[in-house]
Amino acid sequence: MGGLLDGARVSSEAKVLLEKNASRYTWAAAAVGAQNAASYQLSTGDPVMAIGGFNGSDPSPTLAQFKKYVADGKIHYFISGGGRGGAMAGGGGFGGRGKTTGTSSQISSWVEGNFKKVTVGSATFYDLTQPAS
Repeated sequence: MGGLLDGARVSSEAKVLLEKNASRYTWAAAAVGAQNAASYQLSTGDPVMAIGGFNGSDPSPTLAQFKKYVADGKIHYFISGGGRGGAMAGGGGFGGRGKTTGTSSQISSWVEGNFKKVTVGSATFYDLTQPAS
């Protein structure tokens, strides 16, 4: 079961990962859907960007805007998946339990293809400061 409003349950290991050096970034992380982002933000007390609004389907930020934020070093991690520690997030229903769609999907695909994957427990993060090898 997910956390508040079916957002993610944040493990203590994930919290430690996101809190490390968080003050160096505008956002400690970015996540698809407001519920997912809120779960991490409330757990860590650090800013987490919600990609795609409430259910991940709004086209904000655009892929170009997101790439600029990453290039400018404003976001440390991308949180893969939605609530339940790794299920796909995005449009498709309350709580972000569907496949990612539109802009959220473009951002997720770009991140997954270009940055180092970090697994903490059952959650997957991408370090936006470390290119994939």
